[in-house]
Amino acid sequence: MSERVAVVIGGASGLGKATALALHEQGYRVTVGDRDGAGAKAVAAQFGGIGEAVDVTDEAGVEALFNGVKQRDGSVHTVVNTAGLSSWSPIVDHDVEEWRRVVDINLVGAFIVLKHAGRVVSDGGALISLTSLNGRQPGAGLSAYCAAKAGLSMLTQVAALELAPRQVRVNAIAPGLVITPLTEGISGVPGVTEDYVENTPLGRAGTPEEIAAAAVYLSSDQAAWITGEVLDINGGAHMLRYPNIQKHLERLM
Repeated sequence: MSERVAVVIGGASGLGKATALALHEQGYRVTVGDRDGAGAKAVAAQFGGIGEAVDVTDEAGVEALFNGVKQRDGSVHTVVNTAGLSSWSPIVDHDVEEWRRVVDINLVGAFIVLKHAGRVVSDGGALISLTSLNGRQPGAGLSAYCAAKAGLSMLTQVAALELAPRQVRVNAIAPGLVITPLTEGISGVPGVTEDYVENTPLGRAGTPEEIAAAAVYLSSDQAAWITGEVLDINGGAHMLRYPNIQKHLERLM
């Protein structure tokens, strides 16, 4: 395979880091972007790539990142956006600004990435977003995150329709429980991880490498007829129920 160019947003840690490393191992020339610019550079340094600071809610910064990659490397074949965060609060107590912040990063930021990635991606390329099991399963206290991830699933399908004439494939991956810096806070609450696992038919949490492998596949020619798909990778957790995080937090307090 001739060298292809990939951009991984949110690549300083967790799922993004695993994805950047996996794409590099498959021969991609990878640029790592993250709000943590130093972290992005540290990951990229592991394979001689480029690491840059970027905030997905800063449209000018996102546009500059993609234009810079296109100018430097000549093309962009694959973009994987893993940037996201969550916070917990019942709706009746939820601070509005915090709700907006979660939606801004998870949904508006994903829109900004798709907008500018879609402008530079080569015909036949692949755009991949990370959504969540919470895009289809509600979790008490996770109203902003659930709403944003559900919105991202539909945004993925709209983008897939619009970019299909150029044979650009737009898909999303919806992980279940994977222990990363994003999830370590809530998964550290006594009982939460056990509740997840109990409601996962395959009986365990996933690994960042398993999510990265899916991103590599969706980027490849083997996935050339897949677009508008939200790929559930959660050990079957979408078939049961979401953990009652509120119950575990209340018991802890």
